[in-house]
Amino acid sequence: MITKRDVGKLVQDAHGRVGILRDVISDYEDPAVMPSERRPRRMAFLRPENGGREWLVSPSMVSRLEA
Repeated sequence: MITKRDVGKLVQDAHGRVGILRDVISDYEDPAVMPSERRPRRMAFLRPENGGREWLVSPSMVSRLEA
């Protein structure tokens, strides 16, 4: 599992997608979910190394790639 100390590092998620770790938020609530159904959870924010759409994944599903 990764932590905030890994922000800016190259990582890989459990689906094999590789990207740069942008942040780890311990109490993220998805704004697309109805307010009454939201629940805080840890979330990692990743983006492709060469740009593109950011994606979210549980930090437990992400590992840092060795440089």
